[in-house]
Order: sequence, then structure tokens, then C-alpha cells
Amino acid sequence: MNDSGPEGRDSEHSPRIPFIHRFVATGFFSGYVPWASGTIGTLVGLLIYLIPGIESAPLLSALIVVAFFAGVMSSARVAAAVGHQLTRTAEIAKTAFQPDGHDTADPSIVVIDEIVGMWVTLLFLPKTLPVMVIGFIAFRAMDILKPQPARYLERLPGGWGIMLDDMVAGIYANAITWGGWLCWQWAVG
Repeated sequence: MNDSGPEGRDSEHSPRIPFIHRFVATGFFSGYVPWASGTIGTLVGLLIYLIPGIESAPLLSALIVVAFFAGVMSSARVAAAVGHQLTRTAEIAKTAFQPDGHDTADPSIVVIDEIVGMWVTLLFLPKTLPVMVIGFIAFRAMDILKPQPARYLERLPGGWGIMLDDMVAGIYANAITWGGWLCWQWAVG
């Protein structure tokens, strides 16, 4: 049985990754999209958020905590197996916005961090179309730009760095989304 994922992009010499870790880390295999996998992962987080009732603060908070720790374990396993493999779009974004780089593996196929970061972005906000659009844009911007301490945290080993930088990006994006939502309310009355 070939356990190299839906598209077989991993090297035949990479260690076998248990299905559950690959499934979680790649956001239900959405991370295998060959372009803009972080954006696709963020979209998966938004689509899950559309499930009725999931916006409830206690439920979404619990989901964030469980997915965070599952993401730490699973992303560490996948990153250890495949290394720092990036899609072309991720390479371009990292070169343009994160020129100092880091040595910690954070492969493009790992998108559980974007899913959880998107949920952090939307936590405690009303479930409306403007909030979701503002939140999506704000999170992608913060995830790409990685303002401190996100940039520092991504250097942590294993899955900790992979997950924590997106948690911080989600916190920043949450604040931006609140501001955008308040401006939207003021503008449309």
C-alpha cells in the first residue's frame, strides 16, 4: 500500500506517516493542492465554520484546543517525514515577506495550522458574511506577513512552531476583523 498521500508527492524514501497524522496535518488532504495550499487550508477552516452552531464560543473554543494539540502532534510527524517542502507560491511568499527565513520544517502540505488560525480569527465574532470575508483576508495577510511574536514562534521545534505562529496570526486577524466589522456596521448603518 502506498502511503504517500493522494498525489504521491512524497519521496518513496520518506518514512511512512500514519494515516491519521497525514489526514489531520494536511487538513483532510486539502494541503495536497499544488498551489496556495495555505489559502486552501484557510478556506477549509472557513467551510467547517459554516456548519450550523459551530460559531458558539464554547464549542469553537473546544474545537480550537483539540485541533491545536492534534495539529502539534500530526504536523510534527509530517514535517519530520517530508522536511521543508514548499509549493512554488509558498516559496515566492516566503522570499518576499519572510526573507530572514528559519530552519524549522514547515511543509506546504501541512495546513491544520491555517484551519485552526482561521477559527481563532472568527472566535467571539458574529457569524455574518462580512465578518467571514474580512476575517479570511485578515488571517491570510497576518499568516503571510507574520508580525512578531508569530515570526519568532515559528522557529520552535516540531509542531509547536508550525501551530503557534498561526495562532498568533489568528489573534491579530481577530482584532483586525473586529475593527473591520465595526467599520462595516458604521458604514451600512
